[in-house]
Amino acid sequence: MSKVKVIGAGLAGSEAAWQLVNRGIPVRLIEMKPLKFSPAHKMEGFAELVCSNSLKARRIESAAGLLKEEMRRMGSLILACADATRVEAGGCLAVDRVGFSAMVTEKIKNHPNITVIYGEVTEIPEGPVIVASGPLTSDALSDAIGKYFGANYLHFFDAAAPLVTAESIDMNEAWWQSRYDRGTPDYINCAMDRQQYEAFLQELVTAEEAEVHGFEDKNVFEGCMPVEIMARRGEDTLRFGPMKPVGLTNPKTGRRPYAVLQLRKENEETVCTIKTPLSDGSRGEWECPAAEIESGIASLLSLGAPESLTELTGPGVIPVCGAKFTRIAKTVVTPECTVELALDQGILMGGGKALPLCEVEVELKIGSTLLCDRFARELADRYGLQPEEKSKFARALALSQGDKT
Repeated sequence: MSKVKVIGAGLAGSEAAWQLVNRGIPVRLIEMKPLKFSPAHKMEGFAELVCSNSLKARRIESAAGLLKEEMRRMGSLILACADATRVEAGGCLAVDRVGFSAMVTEKIKNHPNITVIYGEVTEIPEGPVIVASGPLTSDALSDAIGKYFGANYLHFFDAAAPLVTAESIDMNEAWWQSRYDRGTPDYINCAMDRQQYEAFLQELVTAEEAEVHGFEDKNVFEGCMPVEIMARRGEDTLRFGPMKPVGLTNPKTGRRPYAVLQLRKENEETVCTIKTPLSDGSRGEWECPAAEIESGIASLLSLGAPESLTELTGPGVIPVCGAKFTRIAKTVVTPECTVELALDQGILMGGGKALPLCEVEVELKIGSTLLCDRFARELADRYGLQPEEKSKFARALALSQGDKT
């Protein structure tokens, strides 16, 4: 049987390739990343979510939830990976977008009947082909599709979802709650009274905008509209749309707010980790959910961490250095040893400075230290990684002392 060509390894292309090969039809999957990126794409992996990390409602009583359940029962790759990388989001199915993309990429690249080809497609190829290049199709392929159909066929303008850091939110004013208290309270809610909402609206509609050629208010995609365009449609458009306060109660006032901005977690749960040498020469390590050390100390103590940890938040103690990062971890079992392979991405902090952090960490779980070291070095050689002998702490401490290496 001749191979089917699938152009684009996004959500649709990855799913199409998976469904074809599971029906015995070989696939040539063509993806232009990482040789060429659209303005919105940043990661090299497949099925990158460039806007929201939500796949909408989980409840099968809703149309979106029912569709997802049907896809699960049909062996959907996208839904299997979404379920495996889910982050709590109340009644929605939201994913850790980095972990989600990594899992889809791994499944696709490791399937024996999928041949992945990297490069930009500029003409519609002969034979059976699925064009799944999406709304961010390259100019050359977009022109080729237009010529093929002989029409001005493609029109799509979308909005990007902004990201904020958890530490930038004042939790003395915001609170955790899911709308109508469905599921777990997984959304941070930032309330506005009428005066605050009207001031926000005024600043929004009069703010300077980045120029986007060919973009007009009348040409937007109604299902994912830029917030400034919604605001221009009327004073209450946002308040009855994405900023609606229904189903929410401000615990400070006991009342429903005038308007509310809801924030959903972008990646997995934030944890506080403490590693410290013990009196017998071994290393102790404790971990608990917490955004900051101060809020995690009590939980760490209850897990058996030393009482001396309380000194970390005592009067006069000034933080010198540290690291904040997102971790994607996977256990790898080889005939010689079992290791945890982790991808850490974030920042090292010290002395009022910050440096980007991106590294793969190998930690021995079972087996020989010598064999684990060999595995790590083979991994580094295979993927062109540079071994790092210093720990994150040592590098952050050096940064606090003025060393940027």
